[in-house]
Parts: sequence; structure tokens; C-alpha cells
Amino acid sequence: MSSRYLLFLLIVGAVSSLEVQRPRGVPLSKVQFYEENKRFTCLDGSRTISFDRVNDDYCDCKDGSDEPGTAACPNGRFHCANVGFRPAVIPSSRVNDGICDCCDTSDEYNSKASCQNTCKELGRKELQVLQKKAHIAKQGFLLKQQLILKAKKDQEEKQSKLKVLQASRKNVEETVEALSVAKETAEKAEKYAKNQHLKAWQDQKVLIQMEKDKARMAKTFLELDDNADDFVSVAELLSHIELDPNLDGSLKEVQGLLGGFDKVDIAGFQTVWSSFKENTLVLQYLPFDAAPHEAPVEAQANSPAPLETQADSTAPAEVLQEEAKEPDDTREYDEDDEDEDDEEIPPPKKHSEDDIPLDGQVETKEHGENEKIPAPKHTREKEDDEAMPPYNEDTQKLIDAARKSRDEFEEAERALRELGDQVGRLEKELSLDFGPSAEHSYLYSQCYEFSSSDYIYRFCPFNHVSQKPKHGGPNTNLGSWGSWAGPDGDIYSVMKYDHGTGCFEGPNRSTTVTLTCGMDTVLKSTSEPSHCEYLMEFTTPAACHKQSMDFMPNIHDEL
Repeated sequence: MSSRYLLFLLIVGAVSSLEVQRPRGVPLSKVQFYEENKRFTCLDGSRTISFDRVNDDYCDCKDGSDEPGTAACPNGRFHCANVGFRPAVIPSSRVNDGICDCCDTSDEYNSKASCQNTCKELGRKELQVLQKKAHIAKQGFLLKQQLILKAKKDQEEKQSKLKVLQASRKNVEETVEALSVAKETAEKAEKYAKNQHLKAWQDQKVLIQMEKDKARMAKTFLELDDNADDFVSVAELLSHIELDPNLDGSLKEVQGLLGGFDKVDIAGFQTVWSSFKENTLVLQYLPFDAAPHEAPVEAQANSPAPLETQADSTAPAEVLQEEAKEPDDTREYDEDDEDEDDEEIPPPKKHSEDDIPLDGQVETKEHGENEKIPAPKHTREKEDDEAMPPYNEDTQKLIDAARKSRDEFEEAERALRELGDQVGRLEKELSLDFGPSAEHSYLYSQCYEFSSSDYIYRFCPFNHVSQKPKHGGPNTNLGSWGSWAGPDGDIYSVMKYDHGTGCFEGPNRSTTVTLTCGMDTVLKSTSEPSHCEYLMEFTTPAACHKQSMDFMPNIHDEL
């Protein structure tokens, strides 16, 4: 209800006891045009007639202004004074039609209609409604003042917090830069130490392999020296039928294994060993194992030292020869086997490393149902040989230092990101237009809902509007915060949300939110007056204005 209308009620109440002389159906605002002692000029200026022709039940003026109190003119207008209630204007065609249109019964002055003057009762009810609205407006405005004070305080606190966060971010940026340099330095030292350790381990593996190869060469020499005269001869090689696959006794093939010599000692055998061991036919049939645990004791004693104490372990040919002469206790056989030379003995069943379970045993039916035998020892020892040894103390310290530098750098970077997020959020919030006195700032980061029969609408001021089906389905964006869109002089009474989810063969959804004065903050209604264009009513104390309270002190007294 506008204050203009309420002031009009005051005027009506003040003059209700007075009878202003004027033609029937003429409002007070037009009395000056109807002077009884003067000729009447039609209000559209089209004609001037004598005053006695006003309300004579004959239409003289085209605009119907000469018959305000009769039904003579089709376009005439009849004014209901309705003293004690709201004035009204009705088409003059309703005058004396037998239906009461004016609460003061003035439109049925010459009909048989039985009308009761209800203006006083209607005015009383209207006044109660107006008083309630005025009370809400007053209390809402008081709440608005509190919101303004709180907004001012909050804004000052946030400005101060923003300055602190910006200063902290600058300090953390410097810390991150320093930690980045320290991290790079530590990682360089770590990388160098790891590479050195790896290189030393690779060198050690080469030396170990060399020692294994020497032990294997000595063992092979011992296997081939049938007469134990410290020489391996062509004749001895020929005694190994597996070295003469053609069974033709050709000396050429066998001499090729010895580099063209008839016989060689351990030193000579060492010179031809590289070509000898490359002969896959020889290695396929020679009955020896080059596993490290079967190497002679002297050969093991000369194995390379650990990474930090590794020394030259090259042994002379004489030592290798002595190693080859030592008995090999690892070869076991049953004497009864000598009687079975003519029988072809199948090779023992081999188990791949994939077949060896975690407990180091394999199952075999040769030893009984589900009986287990130990896994080959050399398999585990080979794995141990191939594993890189732990880092030494100095290298480990560099690794730990680099890890610590990375952790400190990552923690500082994480703190910097968090500070950046906080600064960004505060800067965004402080940049928003919350009204002339920031009275709408309390709505920021809040959401309000309204339920219809089919949807739940969610309104998040300064963010977005959405709807979700009650019976399942995804959220639909009805628009993101755009701008204030109220009329001139009251721009903060309407909010506009644009660029929502596109409609099928239609525009993107948008929502207009009208803010009305209220003591509570509530999303009161929602509708879709046009396709994909939504309208919401939202009550908030921030929409209450002082001028809506000015009429209250004297309303009750006047009426």
C-alpha cells in the first residue's frame, strides 16, 4: 500500500463530516470543472454546454464527461467516494444496474437494489492490514540498521584480514623461493651420490662376474684334465663324446677349442677361455655348475670387497690352477649308476623361479604326494647377488636431507596455495555490490530453498539459482549472478541471474528475483511466467525503507 493512498485516507477521514457540493459521480480532484453557475466544457474540450445538461441522462460529450453520475455515456466513469475506505472508479454503465459496486451504495441511488454501506467495516479491516504491514516495515527497517552496522564491522575486519593475508602470502612466497633453491641444491647432491653408488655397484658386479668367470674357467679346466697332469689336451677333449657331436674323431674341431694347440696348461686355457665358453655346444654338455657357492674356497676368498673397500682381486694363473686341483665335494652320485651307463638318464626336473613358492619349497610327486623339497639355493643367492646393496651412511644422509627439503618445499607450496585461495575469496567478496550500505552482505555464502509440488528451488544470493526434481534427477542451473536490475531510484529491489542451463530449442535459463521488505529472510515463491524465464519473490529486512513508516503515527487516530 503506497503512502500516497494512506495520506488520502487521512484527508478523507478529516473531511468525512463535511459535504462537498458537486455533481454525482465527480471526484474531488475534478470539482473545479463542474461549477453550477457556469457553462460546462467537456473535459476533452470538444464542446461547451449549459450546466443543466450535466447528469441529465443524455450523453452530450464524446468523452462522457457530462454524465459522470448516469449510465448515458458508454465511456463514462463514475467515482465512488467510499468515505471510510478506499475510493473507487467504475464504468458509468454499472450505475443503477441493480448490482452494488460501491461500498457506500452511491452507484445504485435510483435502483431497487438493496445495498448496505460496508465502507466502515472494510476500512477497519484495511487499516489492520496496513498496520501489520507498517509494523513489519518498521521492525524490518530496525533489523536493516543492525545489518548495516554488522556489515560495516565485518567489512572492516575483512579488509584488515585481507592485508594480513596479503602480507603473509608475500612472506610465504619468499620462503617458497628460498626452499626451492635449497631443494634443488639438496637434490643435486642426492642425485650425484646415488649415481656414484650405482656406478660403484655396477663396477663391483663386473668384478664379481669376472671372479665367477675365473672360478668357472678353473672348474672347467679341472673337469677336462682327465689325467690330472695340469694340461688339457686334444686327446682329453676327444674323450668327452659330447664335444664330438659328429662322432668322427675329428681333431680339427677339438683343436679349434684349444686355439690350435695340442694341449694347454691353466694359463693357456685362460687365453682360449673366452672363445671356449662361447661354444654353446660345449657349455650344453659339460657337467659343471658355475654357481658361486660351488666355487673353490680360494676363488671366494679373492672375491671383490664391499663398495667402500673394493680392491684389485686379479689372481695369477698359478692360484687358479691350485683352485682347480681342489676336490669338488659338491658332486654326489651313486656308485650303482656306473652299472647303468648304457641307460639314458633323463635330466632332473627343473623348476623355474616362478614355480618357487614364498616358503622356498616346491612340491613334487617324485618324493611322495604333496611332498616338498627345498628350492634351489643358487636361485636365492643369485637374487641376493643382483640386489643393489644399501646406501652408505654419507649417501643416506644426503638422501634424507633431500627428502626433508622436498617435504618442506611442498608444505610451503601448499600453505601458499591456501593463502592464495583465501586472498582470492576475500577480494571477490569485497568487490561485490551489496547495496548502498552493504546491507545485503549477510546474504553472501547463504542459500535458501522453496519447495513446489515437483521441484526444490535453491537460491544462493550473489552466486546462482538452481532447481532439482523432488523425485530424483540432476540439478538445473537457472542462472548465475549477474547484476542489480531494479527501476531507477530503487535499483536494489531486483536481482538478475543469467546464463543458466540452455532450454531445449530455447534460450539459456534466467531468473529475476524481486526483493520485498520482511522481518524474516525467506524465499517466498517461484514461478515461470515465460519459457525458461523464472520469477522469484524473496523477503529480507535489507529491502525495508524508512519512508514506508512515515504514515503510521496518526492512522488510527484519524480513522
